Amino acid sequence: MAQQPFDAIVIGEGICGLTAANALARAGCRTATLEAQLFGGLVLNVNELDPAPDERAVSGAEFATELMQANAELGVASIQEAASAVHDREGLRVVATASGRYPARHVVVASGARLRKLNVPGENEFEGRGVSSCADCDGPLYQDEEVAVVGGGDSALQEALVLAKYCRKIHLIHRGERFRAQEQFVERVSAHPRISVAWNTTVEAIGGNKTVERVRIRRASAGAEELACAGVFAYVGLAPNSEFLPPAITRDAGGFVITQDTLETAVPGIWAVGAVRSGYSGLLTDAMDEARRAARVIAMQLGRA
Repeated sequence: MAQQPFDAIVIGEGICGLTAANALARAGCRTATLEAQLFGGLVLNVNELDPAPDERAVSGAEFATELMQANAELGVASIQEAASAVHDREGLRVVATASGRYPARHVVVASGARLRKLNVPGENEFEGRGVSSCADCDGPLYQDEEVAVVGGGDSALQEALVLAKYCRKIHLIHRGERFRAQEQFVERVSAHPRISVAWNTTVEAIGGNKTVERVRIRRASAGAEELACAGVFAYVGLAPNSEFLPPAITRDAGGFVITQDTLETAVPGIWAVGAVRSGYSGLLTDAMDEARRAARVIAMQLGRA
């Protein structure tokens, strides 16, 4: 293979991937990152990271930019392409893209996850016209309006609290009978006068004319009804970006990558960290810890630690 292999290729330039690349480069590994989208991942939409990395107040965009700049100074190559496959060849791992093949001794999969869709009528039709996934970005557009937030985890409650700065009323729609969020968020949502919780309720459709005007919901206790609202924000879990990985890499029922305690997958030399991994806690600080752990083991195996 003519191209000199990297010591490690990190797939994904979210915070987790950038952290892994940073640790590998600091250990003296020749490192590259692959990312087809804007670096930073899902945290780009977060105005203040909580819990905060390094115990300081910082936005997702600011923190990602700091990491990206540090990696550039360390010589990490940033390849602006999407990984389409990962193969074993001649004792190396090869990351394939639409335009090239990049060999490496190790591959760290930090491709993260994407927000799951509700998969209801009207969701795709009104994308960008009332259907949104970023309260920080779009909240000011709904000044004094009513909106619906769907979900019961940390993200849903955090985004409802952001929207409460702008909106007259937030309908927080949750299919369960209790939240799955941190207690601090539960307490703040429960005490907020602008947030109304619809328990044991699902969204069946999103409707409107040029923009969102209503959602049809179904309460377990009262059947179907319509709620007037100008926007719908769904936070109902994540789907892993793992489709490009070889079948030999085992996944759980949700498609998340199963790893050993070392964070290596079933295929030697391929590692998985952060939101793409089965068992990930969901905390940014834990994703960064996983990235550093995998980097340490890889550096040791390469004789760089």
